[in-house]
Amino acid sequence: MWYFSYNQNRENFGPLDLGQAIQLAQQRPDGYAWHEGMASWQHISTIPELQVAANRPPPFAAGGRADEIDFRIVGNDMQFVEVELDPGESAIAEAGALMYKDAAIAMETIFGDGSSASQNSGLMGKLLSAGKRVLSGETLFTTVFTHTGAGKARVAFASPFPGTVIAARLSEHGGRLICQKDSFLAGAKGVQLGIYLQRKILTGLFGGEGFIMQQLDGDGWVFFHAGGTLVERELAAGERLDVDTGCVVAFHAGVSMDIRPVGGLKSMLFGGEGIFLATLTGPGKVWLQSLPFSRLAGRMLAAAPQGGGERRGEGSILGGLGDLIGGDRKF
Repeated sequence: MWYFSYNQNRENFGPLDLGQAIQLAQQRPDGYAWHEGMASWQHISTIPELQVAANRPPPFAAGGRADEIDFRIVGNDMQFVEVELDPGESAIAEAGALMYKDAAIAMETIFGDGSSASQNSGLMGKLLSAGKRVLSGETLFTTVFTHTGAGKARVAFASPFPGTVIAARLSEHGGRLICQKDSFLAGAKGVQLGIYLQRKILTGLFGGEGFIMQQLDGDGWVFFHAGGTLVERELAAGERLDVDTGCVVAFHAGVSMDIRPVGGLKSMLFGGEGIFLATLTGPGKVWLQSLPFSRLAGRMLAAAPQGGGERRGEGSILGGLGDLIGGDRKF
């Protein structure tokens, strides 16, 4: 684990893994760093591990490089992603994400996440990979779409509710992204889907994401979904951003997530923002969504007649009997 110091020991960061250390070294190369085994603190610019590792593929893609794919994102508020595959190339997706595909693309359902690391690690490796997916809110199986013909072929994946599709190449983000559960839509074959555990009890209970989030590792393209409009922020080292607990979509591995009270007792009780806010502290990039699905679902449930909401649709002078005739209500 790495430790960093800036401004004559007034700013300290750590412990950080190698990926986080590389990100911080790239953003702030004017400090000193140390890890166990080093005789003393050294200036960041003199440490070969931080300089050389920053220019090579990230260490997380141990299972091999992901397939190179082309894509385009279509639409504004109801987006989907269309992936273009060359012969032999593959893409992975969550169950139910398929919108359409060319006939030359074959579908195969496999156990685990479809990465080379999980598929070549035997039965226990596949079981572990599938178990991680279950803990992160996904199914045991992943669908792989492989181009088995000649020329170009296309397959498209649609988001489950109104919002924005984000495309990210993991090699450009330190080889790892932390995402909210159920946000992963599709990606190049070779990307590893794992779990990220919140180590802080209060953050897991009140941070809006639970104790388990999705962790995407590798070097290829991944596509994940945000509700409503997307906001991207680049946080400097030590910079903090306070966010509604449901609006966090994804962030770099170097970003730490915590919680803080909204304010005084009056704000907690009557402010309408709950008791806690999520706090994201840099360095790293964060993705935020304007419409969390939980907020959308809550409004829909509150407005539903079965939930006590007021009906504002096509009225009927027959009332409840009219709903039964029209198929809007069941016994």
